[in-house]
Amino acid sequence: MFGTKKETPTIDKEQLELIETAQKRIKQKKRLYAHFVVFLIGSVFLILANTVLGIGQNIKLFNIDWFVYAIGLWLFLFIYHLFTVYVTSKLLSKKWEEKQLNILVSKQQKRIEELKQQVAKDLPIPEKKTVKPSSSKTNATIIVAAAENNAIGKNNALIWHLTDDLKRFKTLTSGHHIIMGRKTFESFPKPLPNRTHIVISRQKNYQAPQGVIVVHNLDDALDAARADSQPFIIGGGDIYKQAMAIAHKIELTRVHDNFEADTFFPEIDTSVWKEVTKTTHEKDAHHAYSFSFITYIRR
Repeated sequence: MFGTKKETPTIDKEQLELIETAQKRIKQKKRLYAHFVVFLIGSVFLILANTVLGIGQNIKLFNIDWFVYAIGLWLFLFIYHLFTVYVTSKLLSKKWEEKQLNILVSKQQKRIEELKQQVAKDLPIPEKKTVKPSSSKTNATIIVAAAENNAIGKNNALIWHLTDDLKRFKTLTSGHHIIMGRKTFESFPKPLPNRTHIVISRQKNYQAPQGVIVVHNLDDALDAARADSQPFIIGGGDIYKQAMAIAHKIELTRVHDNFEADTFFPEIDTSVWKEVTKTTHEKDAHHAYSFSFITYIRR
């Protein structure tokens, strides 16, 4: 089974030989004890039959009563039997039986350990892949545009149009994996070019265009993007909430105004996140609102 030399038959044969030997010796001892009892009873019976009952008193050979020859022959057979059991073979004492049993158990345990080691070597148990909520376990970056009140969208659409923000999003995410929820993905007219899309959906049979990776939770999404040095998490609200526990960086576009919305970004805890860069842009002919590009890293 494992491509190694089979040792089980050899061990089984040794065990069988020990068992058969033990059974044979036990039978020999039982027969010897029976022989001894019959010899004693028979000898007493012959003596009584001759001396008390007078059976065969006139039968003699070389002037010796016949029963003496009978007892002598019986004694010879008993001594021969005794010799074969206790001299030509090992004595089956209790200690001997325990010794043989210990030998069998020891060999069996040794074989079991060998099989366990062989199974562990040839059929290792695969380690379960997990993504733990620790900054040291993922290099994912959250990228988001959020208002002062953390509004990020309404009716599955952006609330504002900031040209420089869109350019920055394209520059940062090009060539990378982008992770998003199903609704965020469906808000795109078509998949964004030069990026690998990973869509998280609870729908087990969700159909996406060719080239789009569909998974069912954030852990699997990060696992699908493990070859990327910096995958980006781009929304929506529920995905952002989950990602805040595991992301290493936040690329935030803070729009300096408040908006009505149905989707919001989580509050950034400055005891967890450290602001490292900030660039502010005032509103102009191409931007209806002032905004700042802010980068946070986990402390």
